[in-house]
Amino acid sequence: MPIKSRENLIGAWAFLFGIILAVVVGLFAGENTSPIILGILAILGLVVGFSVSEKNVQTFLFASVSLVIVSFAGMQGLVLSAAVMGISIGKIVASILGTLLVLFVPAAIIVSLKTVFSLASR
Repeated sequence: MPIKSRENLIGAWAFLFGIILAVVVGLFAGENTSPIILGILAILGLVVGFSVSEKNVQTFLFASVSLVIVSFAGMQGLVLSAAVMGISIGKIVASILGTLLVLFVPAAIIVSLKTVFSLASR
């Protein structure tokens, strides 16, 4: 989806960079992910959360909460499967899902809080 205006430009770039960083870190770092990189992902998630416009809140929350729930459930199942069978692909996918959680949870929290404060101020 193309960006129609410049109001979301910082958020769009933070989101794109965060997704790419989360996937690359999940692929190559595995369980040895640096806390600094996880902090960068969390900060990018905060930037994304603050940049979501009020007209896109419902769509963003629906998509991000769905992704967080599915990622967490998938990560738990893959970790258990990898531990039982010793499959390395399960560990890689679980690591990618874990880094995506680090990106999306702060964004979903910020957008949720913004929505609650918006509703409370009406």
